[in-house]
Amino acid sequence: MTRPLQNRRILLVIGGGIAAYKALDLIRRLRERGAAVRPLLTAGAQEFVTPLAAAALAGERAHTDLFDRAEEADIGHIKLARDADAIVVAPATASLMARMATGEASDLAATVLLATTVPILIAPAMNVRMWQHPATRRNLATLRGDGVRVVGPNEGAMAEAEFGPGRLAEPSEIADAVEVMLTDSRPAPGFGFLAGREPAEAAKAGALAGRRVLVTSGPTHEPIDPVRYLANRSSGRQGHAIAAAAAAAGADVTLVAGPVSIPDPPGVRVVPVETARDMLAAVEAALPADLAIFAAAVGDWRPAEARDSKIKKDGAAPAPVALVENPDILAAIAQRTTDRPRLVVGFAAETDSVLDNARAKIVRKGCDLIVANDVSPAGGVMGGSANTVHLVGRDGTVETWPTLDKDEVGRRLVAHFAGLLGT
Repeated sequence: MTRPLQNRRILLVIGGGIAAYKALDLIRRLRERGAAVRPLLTAGAQEFVTPLAAAALAGERAHTDLFDRAEEADIGHIKLARDADAIVVAPATASLMARMATGEASDLAATVLLATTVPILIAPAMNVRMWQHPATRRNLATLRGDGVRVVGPNEGAMAEAEFGPGRLAEPSEIADAVEVMLTDSRPAPGFGFLAGREPAEAAKAGALAGRRVLVTSGPTHEPIDPVRYLANRSSGRQGHAIAAAAAAAGADVTLVAGPVSIPDPPGVRVVPVETARDMLAAVEAALPADLAIFAAAVGDWRPAEARDSKIKKDGAAPAPVALVENPDILAAIAQRTTDRPRLVVGFAAETDSVLDNARAKIVRKGCDLIVANDVSPAGGVMGGSANTVHLVGRDGTVETWPTLDKDEVGRRLVAHFAGLLGT
């Protein structure tokens, strides 16, 4: 049986961070899928893993030195840049991302990345504060604009008792992202001076210039008492990715965001809110807009009364919590008779009968398009880094996309919406 990455050549650039040890597992997983893996270790990476270990797992020589006499006799860094179907950078440290974004060529890894035209996937990993620093956010936006794909980082416990986004994506997630990148039907976007242009480039080249775009993202928190609330598992990653892609396409973007732990996307006006009623008020205040994308997972219900003091667990019967419906933000905007955005897009996170429920929702809400996804245990974890979406139109037609990381979904959606809006 043919394996999904059979005969594919992957150059794996291992950056210098504690997560470098996971790169050894990534080599194994890529080879299990049929890929030939050539490791390239930065000087920092060699402080955590050895070239010998990487070479033994890959069955290939590990490359480390820009000024290797044997390699550079025939311009080895150029051969490395070209003799691959894709380059994966894992972990992509803050330093390595900065060098990629500025085109620095100070070591073998940065030189190869500057000289290549093949698709690049980075898997960032760093301290949460480094990940959220404006410099890293700028570098990330630059890399995405250059066509570099991104997987992760994931959220969780980190060194120094930190918690938040910054953990390297799991090796299986990175391998999945490589597979998606190499089985994508689009031409490779490349990177750097010789980078090609992809069909979704329209979403980065001013396709929404002069447009006002409104995006909602994240969960809502509905207070029960001063310390408890009703919520859902939304991370806000998809809505934030859409807002970032719309800004990269030249739009004037307002992002109404519920409580999230991810950084604000660059170039976007962010309005933080907590409850569904807060979100509706912020959305209405942001009108008029040409395009409104309701990606937030708004709570359907809230407690009829939020207690002023903490409800005690004192052995008595549980305190009843009566629920009332929250306002329907999507329907409220889609059914407006004045200041209705030209294109109104809703999201449907479903656990069963995904397409049937999405078709019913588009009729009930009155929006123009529904982006549906399966959040059942079999379909994918809500709040994860990847998404499999179905675009459902008013006429019931469905366009299904492969599983992609949420940043790529955001870029593709923005390109699609720009096409629907026209010029």
